Amino acid sequence: MLTSYFSSRKSARSDTPTPGFHNNERATMRAWEQYVEGRLETEEIERGFAGVRPEILKSWDRSSDWGISALSDATPTKLTADHVKSLSQKNQSLVSAAQAAFSRLAPHLAESGAILILTDKNGAIIEAIGDPQTIDAGRDIQLEIGGVWAEGVIGTNGIGTALSTGKAAYVHASEHFCLGIKAWTCAAAPIFDPLDKSVVGVVDLSGPPNIFRPHNMALVVAAAREIEIALYEDLREERTILLEAFIDLPTPPDNADGVVLLNRHGRIIYSRNTDRIPFPRAQQLGIGQILLTMRPEMTGGQLAEALPRELVTKGVELLKTEGETRGAVVILPGQSVSKKSSARPSSVKIAPRVGVNEDEIQIVGNCPKMLEAMDFARRAAEANVTVLVQGETGVGKELFARLIHSHHTERDTPYVAINCAAISGDLIGGELFGHVAGAFTGALRDGKAGKFELANGGVLCLDEIGDMPLELQSYLLRTLEQRAVYRIGCNRRRPIDVQLVAMTNRNLRLDIEEGSFRRDLFYRIGAIVIDVPPLRERGKDIEQLIDHINQTVARKFGREPLILDDSARAALCAYRWPGNVRELRNTIERLRLLSPGDHVSVSDLPTEITIPDDDMLLPGDHRTLIPERLNLDAIESVAIQRAIELEGGNLSKVATSLGISRPTLYRKIRIYGLDRGK
Repeated sequence: MLTSYFSSRKSARSDTPTPGFHNNERATMRAWEQYVEGRLETEEIERGFAGVRPEILKSWDRSSDWGISALSDATPTKLTADHVKSLSQKNQSLVSAAQAAFSRLAPHLAESGAILILTDKNGAIIEAIGDPQTIDAGRDIQLEIGGVWAEGVIGTNGIGTALSTGKAAYVHASEHFCLGIKAWTCAAAPIFDPLDKSVVGVVDLSGPPNIFRPHNMALVVAAAREIEIALYEDLREERTILLEAFIDLPTPPDNADGVVLLNRHGRIIYSRNTDRIPFPRAQQLGIGQILLTMRPEMTGGQLAEALPRELVTKGVELLKTEGETRGAVVILPGQSVSKKSSARPSSVKIAPRVGVNEDEIQIVGNCPKMLEAMDFARRAAEANVTVLVQGETGVGKELFARLIHSHHTERDTPYVAINCAAISGDLIGGELFGHVAGAFTGALRDGKAGKFELANGGVLCLDEIGDMPLELQSYLLRTLEQRAVYRIGCNRRRPIDVQLVAMTNRNLRLDIEEGSFRRDLFYRIGAIVIDVPPLRERGKDIEQLIDHINQTVARKFGREPLILDDSARAALCAYRWPGNVRELRNTIERLRLLSPGDHVSVSDLPTEITIPDDDMLLPGDHRTLIPERLNLDAIESVAIQRAIELEGGNLSKVATSLGISRPTLYRKIRIYGLDRGK
């Protein structure tokens, strides 16, 4: 009979069961000895051993099939320092995600007799913290950084068994397959990838048998879940960065094209229209799949060469932020479309919300800035990121919030809107975040769910966000960062999944400089920024809007549409519309209500339109005009053109001097029609 491990280790032998452990150590040890010596009858194996759990017996079988020596004293595989360094770099996202959990647990492990271990998907240890004496003892069996603890290397153990089964596992003392590690107990839980749910690593708590407690399993499972959440948040941030870089491409792909976004490792983190692509290995285009192996020095052409040969592409472009390659976009040719269907739309229709008695909404416009704004809204909905809609009063910012909501996959997702300027500062916190009973004067007796909770699973529209009190901005920032809400007066965390669409007619950058708006919140709410142009900058859209609103108003009042003569139409088109689309709608409604007939001439128009101040006329009017008042676009256009001249046409230097990415610079040069210089 093999010598019992109890006499071969430094630790004291104990015949009493470990507290909370139901197995009999002596019975388990006898069963193991009989197992490895092959002295067990088939019927004994089939009915199981007394003191041996079924999952342990299965692991012993796997260990035996792998040819593991039951007399091994330690894992035979230990990686070199260079290999460990390379492995840590390869698993940088996993190491970073585990940092918070390990830092939080470190003080509690210092004198616990235990060590907390992080491994990669193959069982190689890449991080270990805990009791110094236990860490030192672990070196005897290579339970240390660089040691490999897969079942196929060292047999039954917490790390290896968790990897083999994909489930949390504990292996106590004599349950280990190899003799040399039976003086240890371990509890381990696998860490799952948030994209494809594959196992990417393991969290393990190991130590001498006397540290075993039933809650050890709960601890490692909780740590693994915390790491998975951190991985998910990192993934969302990476996805947002890449989508922003994609949106800033100088030449965006056609709507019908397939799009695949790759991170810096060549892994697919976003795709669209790939179901239409004729590709034999369609599953290879799924989220989480590795499409190719990327290296930092690769060009777009080299990436295209590295793609599967049977994958037909229209192009591959690197996605960069601040000069650093963050990933790439692969453009795949979509289904052919007719000229009619590929023509630029003059309007976008938004269907009524489910369960809401409302009319269909239309966004009318064909000017480049409006088309770009509508495209950004569609992309923002697909990416499910925060959006900041900027524009003057009356331009129709709320329509873009509705447009984003209409692009959500499920039509019945909630849409909740709140105007931050319409509610007093004392009450807006309770309206947004909810409150518990007695949280403040006037709080409801039973408490109340806030707008964030009501919008869970859908879109929350915050109008006039620039008017939010400064003290509540930090509360909003925490809600967005944690994707959870805390009702006022309550510490309970309520997870939420809300796409925030913030709107403002203010220059928030000026508010930041004046100290009335938080800089960190500005960048958090503006993952994608949509600039809705004022009506005076939309060219021929004005005529389309006049006709569209005329028809809509006629249906509303049960009247015939107005018939505008040439002089009236010309005056309406020449007016600068300081109140934008809202003012145009009000004007046509007033004309329809007050006109006795259907015909309208210039004499029927309001005097502010027919005899405007000079600066209320559009350029090109017959009068001598005061120079057009500068707006933000004009200032930005002048600044970019001046920077191009100063840098001699070197667009890389221009982007650096302006503090924007090159894709953003290219897009703005195209929008403003600027001279790129040399």
